[in-house]
Amino acid sequence: MTLNDPLADSLSKISNATKALSKSVELKKSKLLINVLEVLKKNSYIGSYEITDDGRQGLVTVNLVGTINNCSVIKPRFAVTIETLEAFEQRFLPAKDFGVLIISTNQGLLTQKEAKDKNIGGLLVAYCY
Repeated sequence: MTLNDPLADSLSKISNATKALSKSVELKKSKLLINVLEVLKKNSYIGSYEITDDGRQGLVTVNLVGTINNCSVIKPRFAVTIETLEAFEQRFLPAKDFGVLIISTNQGLLTQKEAKDKNIGGLLVAYCY
């Protein structure tokens, strides 16, 4: 059986494991997932992660810190500019300066704060708070 959206499945597993007070979770590896995990690690929503080879696609074991209330993908992936970013922050995040929006830009995956500092837009990928 194939997955339609591996990133959505992975973020759902992370969210469910955090609510169940698990210390770690195993996810199927993808390039986009690794980049999203880097952003979450940089903002201290997750601990370290380890990539293991299982002979197929690969697995990623993520150590959870327990600071995630909710994380999910944003479908459809809306195009945002600096002017429209504030409206999407109000739509997906519960409060100002609480949580991160992950944006795919031509400079890689960035949070909304980094995108504002660099004055670039992109496509919304996920949110986490």
